[in-house]
Order: sequence, then structure tokens, then C-alpha cells
Amino acid sequence: MASAVVVAAVVAAVGLVAFSVVDWPAFNSSNVTRALTTVGQVATLALLAVSVWLLRAGRAPLVAKLASWVGVSGFVTVTLGMPLAATKLYLHGVSVDQEFRTEFLTRLTDTARLDDMTYVDLPSFYPAGWFWIGGRLANLLGMDGWEMFKPYAIGSLAVAAAVALVLWSKLIRGDLAVVATAATTAITVAFASPEAYSAVLVVLLPPVLVLAWGGLHRVGPTRGGGWGAVVGTGLFLGLAATFYTLYLGYAAFAVTLMALIAAGVAVRANGIRAARDPLLRLVAIAVIAGLIALIVWAPFLLALRTHTLAGSGTATHYLPESGSTLPLPMFDASLVGLLCLLGTVWLVGRAWSSRRAQSLGIGVIAVYLWSLLSMAFTAAGSTLLSFRLEPVLLVLLGAAGVFGFVDVTRWILLASSDNPRIKATAVAVGALGAVAFSQSIPHHLAPEITIAYTDTDGDGVRADQRPAGAAAYYAQVDDEILAQRPGPRSGTVVLTADTGFLSFYPYFGFQGLTSHYANPLAQFDERAAAIARWAESDSPDALIAAMDEAPWRAPDVFVFRSADDAYTLRLAADVYPNDPNVKRYTVEFPKALFDDPRFTATEVGPFTVVTRH
Repeated sequence: MASAVVVAAVVAAVGLVAFSVVDWPAFNSSNVTRALTTVGQVATLALLAVSVWLLRAGRAPLVAKLASWVGVSGFVTVTLGMPLAATKLYLHGVSVDQEFRTEFLTRLTDTARLDDMTYVDLPSFYPAGWFWIGGRLANLLGMDGWEMFKPYAIGSLAVAAAVALVLWSKLIRGDLAVVATAATTAITVAFASPEAYSAVLVVLLPPVLVLAWGGLHRVGPTRGGGWGAVVGTGLFLGLAATFYTLYLGYAAFAVTLMALIAAGVAVRANGIRAARDPLLRLVAIAVIAGLIALIVWAPFLLALRTHTLAGSGTATHYLPESGSTLPLPMFDASLVGLLCLLGTVWLVGRAWSSRRAQSLGIGVIAVYLWSLLSMAFTAAGSTLLSFRLEPVLLVLLGAAGVFGFVDVTRWILLASSDNPRIKATAVAVGALGAVAFSQSIPHHLAPEITIAYTDTDGDGVRADQRPAGAAAYYAQVDDEILAQRPGPRSGTVVLTADTGFLSFYPYFGFQGLTSHYANPLAQFDERAAAIARWAESDSPDALIAAMDEAPWRAPDVFVFRSADDAYTLRLAADVYPNDPNVKRYTVEFPKALFDDPRFTATEVGPFTVVTRH
């Protein structure tokens, strides 16, 4: 795994640097980068095919292994890196969800402490693992956090794919491991890559579930072994805990379901005492995962002693249409739908004879149970965000589909007396299907790629060469704040509705983008109410007194928009269970409130920067 990580990281770095030295046209206004992406995909798939051939022939195993690592990491790099080659932004730019993710990476580029992305003097609520590693890399390389986001997202996914390949190769035949990894990596890139910090877990989930089942359900002469698999499963759950809480919850749920099934089977075969072994293994997994989770969870848990949690506006207050029905991708009229259908048939047909089918099948069942629980939770005023498990379902069924395709091909070959023409036809169909799906990935990601070109980056540039948005003035806003308040940016608290500013510069904010991304210790609703009260002050003295009486550190700087005789902030309120779940409203501060020597107001483009002295 260590070797695969190094190889994948080098491949991603070399590829991304090579893409960046050429002045490419924007993806949304030219087909050049799409064409070159296809060329790169075919080349990497060909390299994977060579590795499969070498592994099946038993020739040059080290060359085959290296070719497979380079092939799978190169596939990720070219599929994401080439379409984004002419922009410094990652998929979805710095809009909506990607805004707070970029803000988090910017925060952890500025500091190695597990600080909250927005609020001063609070520990991070969101697991910081992926962002902390990226932030430390950016700091080491002297890059801004926002600029590091794209190469780090692509590189980390390339590394995760290579690690998944190594894990698969320890669980199944080498050539089959390459094919399974290629399929699940392509599906992950297509359906999970916009959320990079979760995608690195998605691509690992199928082999980890196979590993977990091997550690929990021991039969025959191997009954007492499998503790290595138990440790490996615990390590993955710990990694998930430091990266993405939702996938920790799902993976822990699936592993617990496996343990209960294993215990039930053991009791049926050997009596009630036999349940002790799988349940003991489950406890060991939980202990390992819990200890690793404390690396990023401990500061937040300790803060609970002195802070109270917000009562509403949590991250689980979201129910899009896709979260209100069960996902059934096996009935979609697409290549992925066909692969999922084949995987479904294989899971059912091999459920009693294949441990792989059992483990992947339990994972699929866990997705559907989680989805039903999420829908049931709506009656209690919340959800379990089951719609975010759709990529997980796709990779599980996709992996099963690969095994199903291999089995079906083997049966046909047996029926045809190993006819070489049948074998050649199966290989051709599989290869063409891989190319067809791969080259469709940029089309599937086109909306996210387009936003990466139309958003204004931290340099004040739109990569599609069109006029930049208001974010082009952020650098001047930053200069004005530093002129008024010299020193580290992290020493200043800024109240602004243009929270994208915090994605590029590591100031602390007084209020977050929405309650769904806000730290529950920050009391989002109470802060919003305080802002509204401040705007109703009748004099500068009253405003300053109200700010000083607040239970939180007051803003040092306001970044407003201007409208007639008032400065405005456009804020957000949680209106779940409605969809959309956010309502925008405007708070107006009379300009007279800041007509005082204790404030300095400066116009910067569409913004007004008000600094308190």
C-alpha cells in the first residue's frame, strides 16, 4: 500500500503539472480538453488491460503490479484533471457546498490546530482529517488553501483508488482485482468525485466490506483466524470517522449488521455461546475505530463541557426528492444501470455460495435499510441524509456486476467448450463498455465542470475568460482590512454575507453560510437574532454596547453591500422540511450607525468595509 500510495501520488502530481503548463481552452466553450481526456482514458485503460494480461499469464508480476497502479491512478488524474486543466478551481468551483469545504481547507492551511472553519475559539465540528492533510500539504508547498483544493482532491482520489486496488488484490485473484477496481473507480469518479473527501471512502468501501465479512464470519478450519481483517476494518472505520461522519455511520451500520448475521449463523450451528466470537470481534473493531476517531473528535467532545449545542438548523435538515424514494439504479437505461442489474442478479444467485456476494449483498441491504430509516426519521423532524449513499450503492452493485460478468462469461465459455471466439467477444464487449462509460464521465460532470470555469477564483479570475464576479474585489477587501488591522488574518473576526471571502482568506467569521454547515456550538440562530437586533440600534453607542454585551466575540470588521441609506447583509434561515430548505432574507443597517470615529467605512467595488477601532 505504501508503494502504491507513492506511485499514485507521483502519477497525479506529474499529470496535473503537465496539464497546467499548456494554455488550454475552457471546457465549457471548447471540445479540445474533452477529446484529450478520451485519449488519456483509453491510454490508461490500455495500461490496465496490459496488467490484466500479465497477471493472467503469470509474467512479470512486478511490472504488472506497477502498470495497474499507474493505470488506475492515471485514469483518475486524466478524467478529472484534463477537463479542469484550464481552471484553478475544482468541480463545482466555490459555490454552495464547495464554498464551505474550500473555507475549511483554507483554515487548516493557516493553522495546524483543529479550529472551526468559521467561528473563532471553537473546535471543528466537521471531521478534519482530509482537510488537515490537505492544509498541511498546502502550507508545506507555500500554496493558498483554495488553490490546493483541486490538485489535492484529484491526487487523494488517485491515491485512494490505488490503495483500493492493493486491498482488492489481497482478497481476490490479481487480474480480477484490477478489473473490479477499474469499474468501481470509474463509478466513483462519475458519481462521487464532486465531494472529494467522501469519494476517497466510497472507492474503498467494497473491498473493506469483503474484508469485514472475512473477519466477522469465520467458518471451517479458519474459524479462529481473521483478526488481521478485524484490525483492518477498525482502521477503515477510524479513517471514516476522521474524514466523513455520514459514511462512518453507514459503514458502522453495515459492519454491525454483518456481526449480527454472523452471530445468528453461529448460534444456529453451534449454540448460543458461539455468538460471543463475532460480537467480540465487533467490539474490537469499535474500539480501534473509536481511538482513531478521537484524533479529530476529542476537541469537540471536550468543548461540550462548556458550550451548549444548537437546538435547530442541523446538517441533517435536508430532504431532496431523491431522498424520499429508494434508489433502484438497476432499472436505469444506461451502462451503469445494466452493470447494476447484472450485479443484482449475481448477488442473489450467489448469496449462498460466495462470501464476496454475501459481503457486498449485506452492504446493499444496509443502504436500503438506512434509506428507509432516513425516510422514517422525517416524522421526527430530521433525516439520515440517505441520498448521499447513492454513490455507495452504485459502487457496490458495480463491483458485483463485474463479478457477475466474469461468471456469466465463464458459464458461456463452458457451454461453448471454451470457444476462443466467444472469449474474444466477451473481452471486446467488456473493453468497449469500459471505454464508453469512461468517456461519458466528463459529460456527466459537465455542470460541475462548468461552474469551476464560471466561478471567480482567489486570483479574481474567471477561467472561461469572461468578466469576473464580485469576488474579483476580494483581494482589495483583504488589503483594506490588513491596512486597518495589521497582523495575522486569524486575529480578525469578519461579519459578511459574502462568505466566499472566507474561502480565500483565513479570517474568522461571525456568522456562517447557513445553519446546516455551522458548528452547532456556535448558536447560529441566536447569532442571527443578535445581528437583527444590532441593525435596529438607534445610535452608534447603542450598537457598540449591544455588540459588547453579546456572549460571543463581536465582529472587528463588517463587509457589507450598500443600498441607499443602509448597509445590507443577505443572511439565511433554516426552513426545513421545505425543499429548498433555506430561506434568504436581508438585514439592513442604517449607515448612520457607523457615522462615528470608532468606525472607518471604505468603499471597495460593490462592498463597503467597515472597521471597528
